[in-house]
Amino acid sequence: MDEKLESVFWNVQQRNQGEAEFIQAVKEVLSSMGPVLAKYPTFAEQKIIERICEPERQIIFRVPWQDDRGEVHINRGFRVQFNSALGPYKGGLRFHPSVNLSIIKFLGFEQIFKNALTGMPIGGAKGGSDFDPKGRSDSEVMRFCQSFMTELYRHIGEYTDVPAGDIGVGKREVGYLFGQYKRICNRYESGVLTGKGLHYGGALVRTEATGYGLVYFVQEMLAARSDSLQGKTCVVSGAGNVAIYAIEKVTELGGRVVACSDSTGVIYDQEGIDLPTLKKIKEVDRLPIEKYCETRKHAKYQRKGNIWQIECDVALPCATQNELTGKDAASLIQNGCIVVAEGANMPTTPQGTELLLGSKVGYAPGKAANAGGVATSALEMQQNASRDAWSFEYTDRKLALIMKDIHDRCLETADEFGAPGNYALGANIAGFMGVADAIQSMGLI
Repeated sequence: MDEKLESVFWNVQQRNQGEAEFIQAVKEVLSSMGPVLAKYPTFAEQKIIERICEPERQIIFRVPWQDDRGEVHINRGFRVQFNSALGPYKGGLRFHPSVNLSIIKFLGFEQIFKNALTGMPIGGAKGGSDFDPKGRSDSEVMRFCQSFMTELYRHIGEYTDVPAGDIGVGKREVGYLFGQYKRICNRYESGVLTGKGLHYGGALVRTEATGYGLVYFVQEMLAARSDSLQGKTCVVSGAGNVAIYAIEKVTELGGRVVACSDSTGVIYDQEGIDLPTLKKIKEVDRLPIEKYCETRKHAKYQRKGNIWQIECDVALPCATQNELTGKDAASLIQNGCIVVAEGANMPTTPQGTELLLGSKVGYAPGKAANAGGVATSALEMQQNASRDAWSFEYTDRKLALIMKDIHDRCLETADEFGAPGNYALGANIAGFMGVADAIQSMGLI
């Protein structure tokens, strides 16, 4: 890290003690900022980096709710509104037992740069709760969502803060949240939430967007190397929304995904993952991934297996943060992997990132590669604002163009700052520059 930034990072550590994920995310971005401060010293004079590292607003609240047996539960809700220099706060809600302030701040911090890279007028935020929707009835999830929104509603709005879904928050949860917002506010404000159902303001392609966008980005990475996905062997960690639609798009473009995973283990199917079987297990029946082998008898399941030890050309981590370690990165490099692109947020540890950047593997960070989800959320906001609905094909074309533009900006920025082919540095600097210019233009606020 540049010595000018060491004191900035030290202050961030002191002000956010115990928040390991957030500090990791800040360190990763600050490690790229040395060349920027050398070229634009005014950013240091006006403490632009310090201002970006401090959220504009942090909201923590109690969420009481009652289960089907009448037992009362208390969860904790969060919304960190990090930066609104480019537009209203935008970022998902995550419902998962692991959620805490550090995780929400890391996600919100990453969202600032990701949203800036899309070129859309949206700021960065994130929120959620330590509530676990797994195993809960629809009625229980509804009661929790209604209680959560009863506090959150006063902090959001289509010109203020527009949440969406994330882990544990899909169309069901967004529907309950939107219904409670409409009930409390007494107005049909479609643009206040994205990821809605198609019949009440949702957008086509939103479900597929993060996974599709990830693969469009990979396609551009390979094209920059005069290559393509045709015939490539791929592995995709996770079996949720991002992973499923990444698998779908890889298959459409001629690649073959041979492995995916969930929290219980890994499945390996040498013939290629059968998508209808996977979708039924994970989206309809909501069962562990090992059930895949009951239908595909030749497939292999390894409980708590390591997907990164499987030989592949393209690796797409799409599960959760810090899932791909230094040891995993070494295995991928040794086995001849040529591209690693992040579908999840910060799924590669610092050691893993360092190894990948020091190798010939093309490495794309999540803030660039998985930006398709929030980009399509912004497209949903456009449709809501104009009372319009676009076709799947039209929206998909716009998504592909956005991902190509993000790819090209990352590559061009990396070249400009003396690090050709370094998508991580390119993404950090390109995202930062847009936000920094806006902050500077608005004065000391």
